[in-house]
Amino acid sequence: MTGFPWSAFAVNLAWGAAAALAVMLVTFAVAVRAGLHRIVDVAWGVGFAAVAVATLAASAGHGDLVRRVLVTALTVAWGLRLAVHIARRGRGHGEDPRYEAMLAKAPGNRNAYAFRMVYLLQGALVWLVSLPVQAAQYVPGRPSPLAWAGVALWALGIGFEAVGDAQLARFKADPANRGRIMDRGLWSWTRHPNYFGDFCVWWGLFLLACDAPQAAAVSALSPLVMSFLLIGGSGKRLLERHMADRPGFAEYRARTSGFFPRPPRPPVSGPGARGATRR
Repeated sequence: MTGFPWSAFAVNLAWGAAAALAVMLVTFAVAVRAGLHRIVDVAWGVGFAAVAVATLAASAGHGDLVRRVLVTALTVAWGLRLAVHIARRGRGHGEDPRYEAMLAKAPGNRNAYAFRMVYLLQGALVWLVSLPVQAAQYVPGRPSPLAWAGVALWALGIGFEAVGDAQLARFKADPANRGRIMDRGLWSWTRHPNYFGDFCVWWGLFLLACDAPQAAAVSALSPLVMSFLLIGGSGKRLLERHMADRPGFAEYRARTSGFFPRPPRPPVSGPGARGATRR
């Protein structure tokens, strides 16, 4: 593979790692002071935005300016929207049960354990998943039709996320829906419109790096890792395990796609759907 500025890209990787680590260090300090480690979920989106901005600066003099600005803007828009959404959703709530359960088993200092097992791990994942964003900064030439297809896929993804989150928020704000399964709008086409949206966003950003075979090769693992996290890791699988015993969830699962959108099947006869789906 020739023609790709590998030495400059290696320096860029260091800047990306430093940006992700800086976000996690600041978040850890804030979380310890507040006594609330769920704040790290807000830092997930902020971390991607920070890496994109850092690598835009580090890649000056390389790649195509249109592509560099485009991939940075798309990543920052996605990351900050997600961070604001999670911050609003968690306002006024206590610790996330996931972190409570994890820290209850922590050997030694709970905060030190959280830093190792949550903050450093999330920082590393931010760096890894953002490889297409970093590599795209070094791709020469204006974006091809494939790259613009990636922009369209990104737009589809963030649209699914934003609309799905807004629909769920309105549904849960209505007291008449207390304890009921959200099965309307996008949630009737897929049980996880927000996770499907993330999937589209990251495959779309990967396509922006695919105009150079070197950039595509170095970043191909990243959308695969994100897809695993969303479908088989900490996303869909864990949430549905938590929801499995909710009244009505089995019927909802039977008629609604688990991930990729499709028209809902006819309603399944049985007791009224009750429970609650949340991101």
